[in-house]
Amino acid sequence: MSQATEAGASPNQGDAHSHGGLFGVNAELLFAIVCGLLLVTGFIIEKSGAFGIAWLPTAFYMLAYVFGGWFTLREAIENIRKKRFEIDTLMLVAAAGAATLGAWAEGALLLFLFSLGHSLENYAMGRAKRAIEALAKLAPETALVVKQGGPVEVPVSALEPGDVVLVRANDRLPADGFVVKGSSNVNQAPVTGESIPVDKHPVPDAEEARRRPDAVDMASRVFAGTINGSGALEVEVSRRSTESALARVVKMVSEAETRKSPTQRLTDKFERIFVPCVLALSGILLFSWVVIDEPFRDSFYRSMAVLVAASPCALAIATPSAVLAGIARAARSGVLIKGGAPLEELGMVTAIAFDKTGTLTEGKPRVTDIVVAEGVTEKELLEISVAVEALSDHPLAAAIVADGRTRLSGQVAVVASGFENLAGRGVRAEVDGQPAWIGKAEMFGADGVPALGSSAKEGIATLRNRGRTTMAVRLGDRDLGVIGLMDTPRSEARDALDRLRGLGVSRMIMISGDHQLVAQSVGSDVGVDEAWGNLMPDDKVSAIREIKASQRIAMVGDGVNDAPAMASANVGIAMGAASSDVALETADVALMSEDLRQVAFSVALSRRTKKVIRQNLYVSLGVVALLVPATVLGLGIGPAVAVHEGTTLLVVINALRLLGFRAP
Repeated sequence: MSQATEAGASPNQGDAHSHGGLFGVNAELLFAIVCGLLLVTGFIIEKSGAFGIAWLPTAFYMLAYVFGGWFTLREAIENIRKKRFEIDTLMLVAAAGAATLGAWAEGALLLFLFSLGHSLENYAMGRAKRAIEALAKLAPETALVVKQGGPVEVPVSALEPGDVVLVRANDRLPADGFVVKGSSNVNQAPVTGESIPVDKHPVPDAEEARRRPDAVDMASRVFAGTINGSGALEVEVSRRSTESALARVVKMVSEAETRKSPTQRLTDKFERIFVPCVLALSGILLFSWVVIDEPFRDSFYRSMAVLVAASPCALAIATPSAVLAGIARAARSGVLIKGGAPLEELGMVTAIAFDKTGTLTEGKPRVTDIVVAEGVTEKELLEISVAVEALSDHPLAAAIVADGRTRLSGQVAVVASGFENLAGRGVRAEVDGQPAWIGKAEMFGADGVPALGSSAKEGIATLRNRGRTTMAVRLGDRDLGVIGLMDTPRSEARDALDRLRGLGVSRMIMISGDHQLVAQSVGSDVGVDEAWGNLMPDDKVSAIREIKASQRIAMVGDGVNDAPAMASANVGIAMGAASSDVALETADVALMSEDLRQVAFSVALSRRTKKVIRQNLYVSLGVVALLVPATVLGLGIGPAVAVHEGTTLLVVINALRLLGFRAP
C-alpha cells in the first residue's frame, strides 16, 4: 500500500508528498507510462529481431524495472524503516525473483501493472481527499474591512475579533461573526448543508453580541465560506480565520481519517496473521521441485506468483477507502462524522433518544402565562425574573428575558448578582441582598431551597395540565409566582422521524427535564414512540444506559447540557454544531445545521457505507481465494498481478460511489 492510501494518512500528507518531487503529483503515473513504453519497445525488438543486438531487449526491460520499481522501492524502504512488511515489498521480491530466473519481460510487466494500478489508485483516492480539502478553500483570501476612509482590502488571516467587514452581494463571507448593518439572505449550504438560503438581519444589541457571541441568534449570525445573497452586509468578526466553524470542520474531518473503524481494526489483525502465512506458503512452494518432477526454476516462479496473488492489497484498502469517501460525503452536506468508528456504529443503531428543548423543538420558547402570588404585581415578578435570568445562557432564560423586557417596555431597574446554576433544576442569585430562585417545582423543598406554597403549586399544576413548561419564582421567603412557557415543535421533526422509521430505527424516545405532561404533549406532536419527562442530567444518563443494555442507541442533543447522555450512548449526535464549540468537541457526529432530517441522512449514509465495506471485503477476499489456487496450479505472474491490481481499483472505485450518495 502507498502512504497515501494507508488508514493513517491524512489529507494533508497527500500524494504530492509521497509521489511528488520534480515531476509533480502525477509522477508515479508518468513513471508507470514510461515503464510500459520501455516494456513494449523491448518486447517488439525481442520478437522482431530488430537491430540484431541480443542484449538490447534486456536493456529496455532493465530500464523498465527502474521506472516501474522507483516508487515501489521508495515505499518498501520506508515501510521497512517503520518495521512494516507490506505489498510493496512483496512485489519487489517477486520482480527480483523473475529477474533472477532471467524472466526480465515478465518482471517488468509485473512492475508496470503494479505501478500503474498504484498510481490510478492514488488518483482515485485523491478525489475523496480533494472533496475534503475543497472545504478549506471555501473562504475567500481577502476581506473588505470598514474604515473611516472607506473599505480596505486585507488578508482574511489578518482579521481580528471586533473588525467590521463589508460583504457585497454574491460574495463569500470571509469570517464568522454577526450582522451589524444590512439585510440579506445567505446560502449556508457549504457549512451547514441547508439547501434554502437563510435570511439575515442585524443584531438588536451589538454590545451584548460582542459579550456573548455564541448566544447570538442564527438570524444574525454568519459563517466563513457561506455565500451572501442580493443585499450588502456589514459583519463584525467574532472569530479569527483559524477558529471559524469551517476551519474547525476541516481540521476535525482530517483528524477523523486517522480513527480506524471496527472493521478496519479487524482487517488489520487479519493482515498481521495472513501476510506471514503467505510468506510461509511461498517458502514451502520453493521446494515443490523436491516433491514433484519439475526444475527449481518452475517451483521458484510458482512461489513468486503465489506471493503476488495472495498479497492483501485490495483488502487493506477496502475499509479506509469507503470510510474516507463516507466522511467526505457527510462533510459536504454539513455533517461532521469523527472517524470510522461512529460512521459504522451509526448504521447499526436501532433506537434513537432525542432531547426535547432545541432538538425536537425550536429551542425558542415564548412566555405564554404569568401567574402571580397574592400581593405580588406582574411587574415585580418580571423584574426579578429578567434580572436573574439575564445572567444565564439557557434557552428558557433567554425567552424569559426577551419576553419579560417586552412586557416591561425595556425598563428593568433590578440588578442581580452572585449567579449560580443548579444543573437541570434552575438558578439562584442575589437581589437586593436576598436570595432569588427560579426553576422547576422539583427544585424547591430540597437541598436547602425553601418549599413552595400551596398557591404556587396549584398554579404549576394548572399550567402543566395545559402542556406548559413552568418556572417558579421565589425571592427570600416569598413566592412571587409562576411563569409558563411553550416551545414550538420543529416543523420537520415528524418527517425526520418517519424517515428514520423507514431506515429501520424501531424505537424513538424523547427524554426531557420537563414535567411528564409537558413531555407527553410535545412527544405526541412530533410522533416519538415514548416520551420520558422529569429527568435530571444524571437520570438521562441512566435512561440511555438502560436502553443501551438491550439495543444500540444514538443520542441527539445540543451538545451542551446533553453531553453526559451523548457520551453514554453508542453514538452521540449534536445539532446546530456550527454555532457551538462544545457540540463540535463532545459529539461523535455533529450536524452543522439544526435540521433534524440530517439525522436520517447520517444514518442512511452510514448504512450505505457499511454495505460498501462488506462488498469490498467480499470481493478482495474472494479474489485472493481464487487467485492463490490458480497460481499454485500454474497461473503466471502477469495475469495474477493484472487481476490483483484490477481488484484494488475496483474496490476503490466502489468506495468512491459514496461521494455521490443521496439519501432516499
